[in-house]
Amino acid sequence: MTATHHRRPLSFPAVHPCKSIYPATLLTALITLSQTIITFQPNSFPTQKRNTRETKRQIQILLIFFQQLQSHNSHILKQTIPIFSELYFTLQKIHFLFQDCSLKTTRLWFLVKSQFIATQFHLLTHSVLESLDALPLHLIDVCDEEVKEVIQLLIKQKRKNNLQLDHNDEREAKRVDIILNQFEKGIEPEIDSIKQVLNYVQIKTWFDCNEEIKFLQDELQNQNQEKELVHLLSGLIGFLCYCRVVIFETLDFQLLNHNNGSQFGSSIEKLISVTPDDYRCPISLELMLDPVTVSTGQTYNRTSIQKWFEAGNMTCPKTGERLISTEFFPNTALKNLIQQFCYDKGISILSLTTKPHSVTAPTVSPGSSAAAHAIQFASWSLARRLVFGTDEQKNKAAYEIRLLAKSNVFNTACLVENGTVPPLLDLVLTSTMQENAISALLKLSKHSNGREVIMESRGLKTIVKVLNRGYSLEARRVAGGIIFYLTSVKEYRKLIGENSEAVSGLVKLIKEGTIRGKKSAVDAIFGLLLLAKNHSKVLASGVVPVIISVLASSDKRYVVNDCLAVLVALAESVEGSRAVLECSGFGLVVRIWQSATLRAEKEYCVSILSSLCVNIGVEVVDVLAKNASVVMPLLYSLLTDGTPQAEKKARRLINVLQEFDEKRTLGMVGSSVMQQRLLQLN
Repeated sequence: MTATHHRRPLSFPAVHPCKSIYPATLLTALITLSQTIITFQPNSFPTQKRNTRETKRQIQILLIFFQQLQSHNSHILKQTIPIFSELYFTLQKIHFLFQDCSLKTTRLWFLVKSQFIATQFHLLTHSVLESLDALPLHLIDVCDEEVKEVIQLLIKQKRKNNLQLDHNDEREAKRVDIILNQFEKGIEPEIDSIKQVLNYVQIKTWFDCNEEIKFLQDELQNQNQEKELVHLLSGLIGFLCYCRVVIFETLDFQLLNHNNGSQFGSSIEKLISVTPDDYRCPISLELMLDPVTVSTGQTYNRTSIQKWFEAGNMTCPKTGERLISTEFFPNTALKNLIQQFCYDKGISILSLTTKPHSVTAPTVSPGSSAAAHAIQFASWSLARRLVFGTDEQKNKAAYEIRLLAKSNVFNTACLVENGTVPPLLDLVLTSTMQENAISALLKLSKHSNGREVIMESRGLKTIVKVLNRGYSLEARRVAGGIIFYLTSVKEYRKLIGENSEAVSGLVKLIKEGTIRGKKSAVDAIFGLLLLAKNHSKVLASGVVPVIISVLASSDKRYVVNDCLAVLVALAESVEGSRAVLECSGFGLVVRIWQSATLRAEKEYCVSILSSLCVNIGVEVVDVLAKNASVVMPLLYSLLTDGTPQAEKKARRLINVLQEFDEKRTLGMVGSSVMQQRLLQLN
């Protein structure tokens, strides 16, 4: 049997048997393949019922013919081996086609492509009949003359090959076209008409619908941006998203909610194989196969950030901070984590790398007017259910928002515009709906309009409550993530910084949270520190010893990297430097520097040490000078491998340490000249 793994539907990678194959082996292979094809049951095919039935009938006749040859030990003539080989080649393709037509994830797509698929059946069965016609049946020893007669009858039917588009398929395909045209014009289709299509292709549950959407999204990625196909696929995705929201309102929810409402989100997460947000590129929302880190410490997929810079942008897409340099470097540690994740989940890295990735489509554009209007209707329905629905409907609506916002930036904007943020804020303090509601708000907060509505709706107070007293660590982590996105707006940094519970809640999350929770909180703290006025408030919260504790215990490089970035910002002030020193941070930073593999970590370490030298003075320089055998090689490595800014700091620190050593021998360590040299490190 031919394997189907990693094969795109409607691709038929058949292979010819080798020329030296034994006739008996070839005959056995033909019998096995024919038997496999005829085992497909009629109810396996929502579409192409007529063509699969007729093709199966022909192959059943072939199977009898092959079995006759085998049972009577008939000698296969040498000149007929290429013909039997061609039959095997064609039967492989028919097998692939049967497999594809029976897939449970391609039903709507195959209905739309029914004319093309009917043509494939016609071409393949015609090829089989051509091969049979080329066989010298009069020279083949088959005892049962009736079998020969049936084969000859098949050959005579070659010109009458009547495999064609099934009338029922044609009717329902036209119905889909009408529905898409209605969406295109901004008209909401009749529910009964939609249900007829779904029933015909046997999309019976929320899960069926969701699997179809995932297939179409993958298919869209494989389309090299061909306008017509993108338009059609996007329309179908929008149509099915509308169905998932409106048609399958509560059908599957009862199956999932046998324990309590909070089971809904986590149960679906397992079924739809959600990729951790940390592994997604913030720009493209796709899995990062080649993660690189920019000067702010944020990580992106290489192709995405390159296109961002090529478009003339000079800010960090995630934080909004202006970049000193457009240089970036590989994040090997994260790349290894992602590869391990793919291995654990059975995801083929090879299949992912062959997909064309785009920064602007389909993540930003809806792809077609039909898709845009379908999402608008779905968004309006979700907003209405969040307000007027039962608790179950509200919980499902919140989860649907999570899914829609995750896949497309247009979807996110549409959901915000249709008023989903305020009712979600009303739900986040309800235990059974908190996880889905807060996660939906996180997705919406990634859009500038979403952040604005959250703040205008006085949502900060609610988010901070979840941060401090959420019903789960995951809910608190997500609340920290929302605060991080809110800090991307300068005006909001001030408001958040003035909320003492926000800052203390973030520090508490760093202490108590999961590793992802710690990262979310550290990132949010970093966002707050982009406003100078917040430095004293963050320091007063006791964040430094907590950060130092995480650095001392965590082996997650992406967490270490973010913690160092926070210390860089805090150590710029005298108070911050003292706090780092008092928590034994000096020695820890040196040890991290020694073992660092990422350039960002090395540069963060030298920045922290430079700030300690400037703000604390000779006491720190003296310790560094005494450890010159360790520190100097690290500094010299930055002269060749560091960014221009890091190279400049390293060179100045080298000069200071060399001068300090000279002054110490002359007894001039505490001179004003030495102090002046330290100030030049800034």
